[in-house]
Amino acid sequence: MKEKRTSVFENGLIWFGAGVSIAEIITGTYFAPLGFGKGLAAILLGHLIGCVLLFLAGLIGGKARKSAMETVKSSFGQKGGLLFALLNILQLLGWTAIMIYDGALAANEIRGVGSWIWCLVIGGLIILWILIGIRNLGKVNTVAMAALFLLTVVLSFVIFRGEGAAQAGEEAMSFGAAVELSVAMPLSWLPLISDYTREAEKPVAATAVSALVYGLVSCWMYLIGMGAAIFTAESDIAAIMVKAGLGVAGLLIIVFSTVTTTFLDAYSAGVSSEALSRKIPGKWVAVGAAVVGILAAVFWQPEDITDFLYLIGSVFAPMIAIQIADFFLLKYDAGERAFSWDRLLVWLAGFVLYRWLMTLDIPVGNTLPDMLITMLLCCAVGKLLRPKKA
Repeated sequence: MKEKRTSVFENGLIWFGAGVSIAEIITGTYFAPLGFGKGLAAILLGHLIGCVLLFLAGLIGGKARKSAMETVKSSFGQKGGLLFALLNILQLLGWTAIMIYDGALAANEIRGVGSWIWCLVIGGLIILWILIGIRNLGKVNTVAMAALFLLTVVLSFVIFRGEGAAQAGEEAMSFGAAVELSVAMPLSWLPLISDYTREAEKPVAATAVSALVYGLVSCWMYLIGMGAAIFTAESDIAAIMVKAGLGVAGLLIIVFSTVTTTFLDAYSAGVSSEALSRKIPGKWVAVGAAVVGILAAVFWQPEDITDFLYLIGSVFAPMIAIQIADFFLLKYDAGERAFSWDRLLVWLAGFVLYRWLMTLDIPVGNTLPDMLITMLLCCAVGKLLRPKKA
């Protein structure tokens, strides 16, 4: 029986759902002190950098027909790649908890029945999405995304029709730091985009559409958050929805945007677990990830996620840089080697470099220079050692 592949349209829907996110709207509010002009420039530049990288990362898995963490083994070795699979599972568990918590908190602002109840509702829907399965979500996603699109247009109109825009205050962060915070969201998807592009009928087209759709929608979410803080002097999106009388519509935006985004995190936690062992049932690990996310959202209650975003960047930016260099430039494949120690050492250097670059104020942020330097170092090491393809 021929394996069912996802269409370009279905991939676009998946990444539209990834972009519509309360977490991205909240992150957008941090840009308000820059003023609308500088804030918009930082958002666009950061997403341009991040989505080009997202495209390249997705193309690797799409062409190789491998999941994100399986492609990592091609650079770092069969056992070396397990380190990144474990780190990816941990960051996806963190994201699942953060997204459920943010969604439940916002939903409870509109219908105050208790945040823990909304955690259960949102978590239950995520589990339902997982059980339906990525190959069978087409019709469900089409309906959900159409509704989300219309509701988000209404929310945008409510925010940007506000009169008397607030003036930019003293900058809470530099332009370079704002660019980095804009890069951080697409960067957080780098370790899992291949989990979806590997299933595509047309890998190149599907990857391009995925990166483009996500980039546009993510920018939109950032703008909603920034616009809310500037034009309404209010950073609580749920409060804006209540004041605008959106009520049920606002509740639907919050719940379904959280579900369609967080589903990808939980699902990819399951896919990443399969990289550890083929005997691990990925779907049920994904369900378990959703359950852990629910419990963490109820009891951990994560708040500010900026440090978490920067940690993800420092781990996965150099990892992807090495993969890009190996796949597109060096044509390197570790094959059945257990460890590619040279690549692991280059990654460590890239990780340390990223953390150091965070102490500097660079107009384009620190992800781009870190990845370029890491790629150059990887190419230099690769040419020096000239390993034979396994």
